[in-house]
Amino acid sequence: MSISRRSLLAAAAAPVLSCRKQRSFSAYAFVANKRGRAVAVVDLGALAVVKHIPLPAEPSQILTHPSLRSVFTLTPAAGSIHEIDAETLTVRRTVAVHDEILAAHLALRPSPGESAIWGLTARNPRLIRVSLNSFRREAEIRLPETPVAFDVSPWEPVAAVSFGASGRAGIVDLAERKVRSISRIGEEAGRIRFRSDGRHILAANPAERRLCILDTKTGQTVTQLLLALRPENFCFSRDGGQLFLTGEGMDAVVVVYPYRTEVAQTRLAGRAPGAMATSATPPYLFVANPRSGDVTIIDIETQRVVAVTAVGAQPSFIAITPNSEYALVLNHESGDMAVIRVGAITPNRRRFAPLLTMIPVGSGPVEAVVRAI
Repeated sequence: MSISRRSLLAAAAAPVLSCRKQRSFSAYAFVANKRGRAVAVVDLGALAVVKHIPLPAEPSQILTHPSLRSVFTLTPAAGSIHEIDAETLTVRRTVAVHDEILAAHLALRPSPGESAIWGLTARNPRLIRVSLNSFRREAEIRLPETPVAFDVSPWEPVAAVSFGASGRAGIVDLAERKVRSISRIGEEAGRIRFRSDGRHILAANPAERRLCILDTKTGQTVTQLLLALRPENFCFSRDGGQLFLTGEGMDAVVVVYPYRTEVAQTRLAGRAPGAMATSATPPYLFVANPRSGDVTIIDIETQRVVAVTAVGAQPSFIAITPNSEYALVLNHESGDMAVIRVGAITPNRRRFAPLLTMIPVGSGPVEAVVRAI
């Protein structure tokens, strides 16, 4: 009789399930299930799903912040953003943003009235502002061409937008509602992020395997870093001092020092590494390997692999709980969430870290956020 990979994973996790009731970690993980058209709510104290919140279309992204009592999810095909109350676990409000929304970011400001969600649309390209108070469209900024990605500065009302095949990136003044500058970074413009201090913009040029660093005020190129792979996935260390990149071209993670504007090293990290996440204590980098169904765990301080953990079919997203107790790995194909207890990871010759448990969450999970309760 054959035994499935999922059965083996569940069996490996079974011995620790009896400890569930002893755990006191009070938080929910909200998991966007794309194919299931729902958000699953996982009680991380009980390590079990407590509710599925249905949505009118497939969710693609989920957002939250510790200062808010809500979770927000996007349904691109419906062109909508939905606000989920983190206490009642119900959809509180919905706003129709556009006929199709590509991505969104929270922009939280000192004054509550200034806080908003900015959504990016590809058809009739624009940035659209949704007030968190009224939860209505309040402004829009037209863009000169079709965008593929954007980011919002954590320090001032500025956004950075990349325009894909044109190889251009733009800086948008969100207060003045206008495009401030447009710069060409190369053959292609992909992922784009602000440095943690907001002074520089890090823009991926996948076609030429480069990372372009722009000055936020002028839009001028500071430098371009040559990489060993296509920069497709970004992840920062908790202090913002290191940027980790993965993508097609090499089974590795490229480590960049964004404040020194230099490539630190390229480290092998499993087979076709993809999504990443970092814990604070201890400082680990978790790297999903979708093809091999495992996660590579790297010590950020030593840059050494400390463990590899089998998690499930096609791990595609990793979330770390705010207290760095758990790494939550979403398996897109098997529809479950692997839970790794960070404190149980012990560097050893075997380089093996056990799973705490596996939780079925729904069909096609794509993103998750964690909120303390």
